[in-house]
Amino acid sequence: MRLCFAIILAAFFGLFSVSPAIAVEPDEILSDSGLEERAREISLELRCLVCQNQSIDDSNAPLAKDLRVLVRERLKSGDSDREVVDHIVARYGEFVLLRPRFGVHTLILWLGPPLLLVLAIFIMYRAFKRRRAESDAAPPKKLSAAEKKKLEKLLAEK
Repeated sequence: MRLCFAIILAAFFGLFSVSPAIAVEPDEILSDSGLEERAREISLELRCLVCQNQSIDDSNAPLAKDLRVLVRERLKSGDSDREVVDHIVARYGEFVLLRPRFGVHTLILWLGPPLLLVLAIFIMYRAFKRRRAESDAAPPKKLSAAEKKKLEKLLAEK
């Protein structure tokens, strides 16, 4: 029993200690560690347009590789992080950003979930308050004479 538990525990920790796969190939890595770190940070913010649920840093798609190379080329040419991201957004649109920018065109995206949460809490509060008021307002009904006789008959049968 203990051995079985130890194996399950080891499998559990092994499963959750696995780090995410990084698709950056050795030929893409920059020799300047500072630039490489900046490239990795930018790559984690950009969506793979093929996979759509991964960053370009995690994707093995050819387009993701091209974007990683483009990020590194722009950094080597002296662009700031913001300029690199702006260049890629200008080329592929805001969908390429894993975290969209806050703006007029993304207000619903950013403000919708908190507003829905507040609305849901308000509706639940009102429903709770109404149910409580109904239960407090209605006193328990007394049994009629016929109901009392029927109840006594049922209790006597036991």
